[in-house]
Amino acid sequence: MSADEYPEFIHDFTGFMIRKYIPRAFPALKGLSGIGFVPSIILNTGPLASMYSPDALEAYKVLAEIGAEDAKAAAASNELGGRIAALGIPPMMTGAGEAPFDIIGDYFRSTLATLLDQMTHEEELIEACDMLADIQIASYAYFDVVPLPCKRVFFPLHKGMDTFMSESQYEKIYWKPLKKIMMALIDKGVTPYIYTEGPYDTRIEQLADVPKGKVLYHFEKVDMKRAKEVLGDVACISGNLSINLLANGTPDQVREECKRLLDLMAPGGGYIFDTNACIDNASRENVEAMFETVREYGKY
Repeated sequence: MSADEYPEFIHDFTGFMIRKYIPRAFPALKGLSGIGFVPSIILNTGPLASMYSPDALEAYKVLAEIGAEDAKAAAASNELGGRIAALGIPPMMTGAGEAPFDIIGDYFRSTLATLLDQMTHEEELIEACDMLADIQIASYAYFDVVPLPCKRVFFPLHKGMDTFMSESQYEKIYWKPLKKIMMALIDKGVTPYIYTEGPYDTRIEQLADVPKGKVLYHFEKVDMKRAKEVLGDVACISGNLSINLLANGTPDQVREECKRLLDLMAPGGGYIFDTNACIDNASRENVEAMFETVREYGKY
């Protein structure tokens, strides 16, 4: 999306997605770019002609093939989920979302362009983020009717880290629309699982602006002592064990760091022990040392 397309993005989001975003992102669906609707007093074939043009029909065929493959993937995922549930392990989350600012940066404008838009297209960016917040809130209506083993929605925060924007920009462009979604979920009895990425020391006070006992915050890189002081009575805290340590350290170093984190975070409760990110490159002996330490030392 180019910067001058913000008005269309905001005021005709569905049309923009069908006619511009999808054909640009997925060239095999370029036939959707010509779909439109011409208002007419009499709803005859004329106004609908673009809906069944040769290019549009080809796009529908591809969509049908995508749908069939997606159904296979969903069935496999559900089967695995059922096996895990049968072992007595509940799901960590039953929904996912993104900060509206991240959606624009991840899918529409790119990270750098979105960061620049804070200065060159601030009002349009704020309006777009608010619109995307409302769309996400509407998508969580299933929590009102579907019985679920837990009610948690996972939000990875990609671009809200300390150095990407000032505290005032974070407040009005990033945090405000995200908090709007979080509050709507909390009102439904759903717990937002906020997975911060990158350094987050300058954001801790803003994260505290939520109802007590309703949010889970995961940290990658933050002063955990200060996070405990500011957020300990407000939210559950998770994370911060370095995956670099798990990949390159020794078992003894891992044990000491696990103990340090537990000594700092465990008193008073409200801490879920976790690494600061995915452990793909961790050594087996270090992962085993981590589990052993948490199981034994974490009892006291």
